[in-house]
Amino acid sequence: MEGPRAGLPLWSLSALATAGFLTILTEALPAGLLPEISADLAVSQAMAGQLVTAYALGSLVAAIPLTAATGTWRRRPLLMLAVGGFLVTNAVTALSHSYVLTLAARLASGVFAGLVWALLAGYAGRMAPEHLRGRAIAVAMVGTPLALAIGIPAGTLLGSVIGWRAVFMIMSGLSLLLVGWVAWGVPDFPGQADARGKTLKQVIALPGLKTILAVTLAFVLAHNVLYTYIAPLLQRAGLGDRVDAGLLLFGVVALGGIWVVGAQVDRRLRGLTLASIGLFLAAALALGVFGAKPWLVLAAIAVWGAAFGGAATLFQTASARVAGEATDVAQSMIVTVWNLAIACGGVIGGLILREQGPEGLPWSGVVLLAAAWVLVKSDRRAGFGD
Repeated sequence: MEGPRAGLPLWSLSALATAGFLTILTEALPAGLLPEISADLAVSQAMAGQLVTAYALGSLVAAIPLTAATGTWRRRPLLMLAVGGFLVTNAVTALSHSYVLTLAARLASGVFAGLVWALLAGYAGRMAPEHLRGRAIAVAMVGTPLALAIGIPAGTLLGSVIGWRAVFMIMSGLSLLLVGWVAWGVPDFPGQADARGKTLKQVIALPGLKTILAVTLAFVLAHNVLYTYIAPLLQRAGLGDRVDAGLLLFGVVALGGIWVVGAQVDRRLRGLTLASIGLFLAAALALGVFGAKPWLVLAAIAVWGAAFGGAATLFQTASARVAGEATDVAQSMIVTVWNLAIACGGVIGGLILREQGPEGLPWSGVVLLAAAWVLVKSDRRAGFGD
């Protein structure tokens, strides 16, 4: 991924990656701070986990209608507006002492996140030549594993020292800095003149897109059932006091995953997707069978991180190839499905945790990932064809 020689505008793409970093950090940080948040707001850990669900619901309900409504808007002001929304919502989250108000702020954060994610892949693709669009998307998506590798573990550690509220206030300040970066460091592009001409029905009927959406749903649902409740999974293995280390391990290995995907995605989309799903399936099996053995759990988390690192790039590259000029609309569908999976993951994971304990969590992932692998394996031409 050697940007300058390949003609990639790394400074501008890095701003997009930072926007992705901020959305993932805002989304997933409560997973690392569940005990602190639940104690502060006087709710159970399962209820605190619904702060992740509320965020996902905001993106779920907003991504498609907002993308359609803003399809003709210029891209840079729209991205600045979306990032600026985090300044307000993270500040409210930091200051609120009401569970209901905090939940509402998280819902609003998710609305802005849905718009950011609908923009990123198409925006990145317009900055690069045709043969490097997958690589440009990979650079823009690197914010996800960076947030997982550095942001969330650092935020979890920092939250244990200065309090979770202070961490959310810091993220609010980062939003302001990012708005300035986008204003002065990212090129502007017009919206799609025909954005309102393509109906959702026409876009979703494109060959292969339904398969891509179904695989995205299964993969991300499996991930979020486990990731939202990673603290109880680690507690089962006697690693309850090392949640930050588990998150760090996951994220560092995820960086390697996105590097591999970014280097090869323009040539080996299908093979990389099958490998990613297969690795995650193996990790979920290991967590199910060996979930009480600390070192095997850590090994499974590392494999899971490698599998997850490039997932967003794989699914968004596949949808961009299928959708062509309707990329932004297709991306809004990916965002909607992704966040449906996050929302359902929080709810389903909470129910499994309550009824079966942490040992029941990995087996839902095994079923979902096996189905996703079969879907990709049977799709040789349209969605995941090389």
